[in-house]
Amino acid sequence: MRHLSDDERRARLARRHAIAPATRVADPEAATRAMTVLHATEPATVYLSLFARVEGLRREDVDRALYEDRSLVKQLAMRRTLFVFPRDLLPAAWGSASARVAVQLRTRLAKEVERGGLAEDGAAWLDAACAAVLAHLAGGAELPAQALREQVPEIAGRVDLAVGKAYGANVAIGPRVLTQLGVEAAIVRGRNGDHWRTSRPQWTLMSSWLGEQPAPLKADEGFAELVGRWLRTFGPGTAADVQWWLGGTGGAVKQALADVGAVEVGLDGPGTGWVLPDDVDPVGAVEPWAALLPVLDPTVMGWKERAFYLGAHGPALFDTNGNAGTTAWWDGRVVGSWVQDADGAVLVELLEDVGAEATAALGVEAARLTSWLEGVRVSTVYPSVAMKAAVAALG
Repeated sequence: MRHLSDDERRARLARRHAIAPATRVADPEAATRAMTVLHATEPATVYLSLFARVEGLRREDVDRALYEDRSLVKQLAMRRTLFVFPRDLLPAAWGSASARVAVQLRTRLAKEVERGGLAEDGAAWLDAACAAVLAHLAGGAELPAQALREQVPEIAGRVDLAVGKAYGANVAIGPRVLTQLGVEAAIVRGRNGDHWRTSRPQWTLMSSWLGEQPAPLKADEGFAELVGRWLRTFGPGTAADVQWWLGGTGGAVKQALADVGAVEVGLDGPGTGWVLPDDVDPVGAVEPWAALLPVLDPTVMGWKERAFYLGAHGPALFDTNGNAGTTAWWDGRVVGSWVQDADGAVLVELLEDVGAEATAALGVEAARLTSWLEGVRVSTVYPSVAMKAAVAALG
């Protein structure tokens, strides 16, 4: 069995994720393919993840890929998370990860409708509500959620969730219906109606947005395609890594690994990893490199078992729900985080002594990101412990 050390895993990460300055790629499409998908829970993450990987990126380059060429498309999929997909990978997600989530969400939403008193038959109510939205968007209409709630009476109601709980709330049902249609790929988050840091999507039919489109893959084919791409980006990874990222069952992961002919390899830590059958050759070391990655960047969120690049810094950089804050990287390891001051300047906050060379290289990346942001401050709902401490120190 071939053994891949942590050093080699970090070298693979540098070369394949396009985050070492010498490995940056030409455009948003290439950067997204390098990562399989991009996290899009926070809209700014998409732009900042691409900036880290594309030399000379302009915000209009991202807008072109998302809203004009539509070569990159937002789709709810693995772990009920919103991602940006390369367009050709969508059928795999539609038939597997998105379909799995769609069944779970539809069942839950129907029960919420019943418990909230909107209808006795939640499934029938949801079918009618979805049909009404689709009819209203027929012909290529692009509308924000608020307009759809006002114009489609079937989704105008509200329901009480978690009654009697501290986290209970009275919420509009309309956005939940739109999310359901989105994960089912009937509609899509189209043009953004606001600043690149915020999410105000114009919802439209997927058929209007993409035109003629291929059918979803069968579930096993879709999972195999997703797992194969993940291995190309993140391999080696353990079965637990794959299952966590995919949001699937252990059986689905086992079948997908077999379908792509994955090969078992040894790792420095406990357990074994998997790589594609044509990916067992050694990968050479790279020159030391620095990078600053945003909240929920796909590199930071790629594995469940993260010690080979996080070391002991996990509690400082991830919240209790497993969401990653900003990260500062030196030579394949996370060594700190970054925040912005009141003027928007990027400040690196180290969690360990990395020496003068690393500190200088991280300073170069901070200046590069500061220049690109042009004084715009990016907020987040997922600040890490390290980020909170850094902000508090700024006063």
